[in-house]
Amino acid sequence: MTARPRPHLPMRPAWLCRNCAAPWPCGPAQLALVAEFYGHSIALAFYLAASMQEAIDDVYGLGLRPDLSAMHGRFLGWLSLARRPRRR
Repeated sequence: MTARPRPHLPMRPAWLCRNCAAPWPCGPAQLALVAEFYGHSIALAFYLAASMQEAIDDVYGLGLRPDLSAMHGRFLGWLSLARRPRRR
């Protein structure tokens, strides 16, 4: 019997991947999100922006100060790369 792959979902309030412990969205999560939201890139951007806001709120809730630039890069900075057409 083949084991079912575990999804790469966020573990809050740390916002680390439950599967690989990398900062979420990790590489596999990004690939899964692009596939899940295929053809709906604006919806993906809204989802990730809302997730980023929740992560920022969680960091403040832990009594820390988030690096907002790093958070933006982590949650939204990779989106333009996902939309680029492949070179031939």
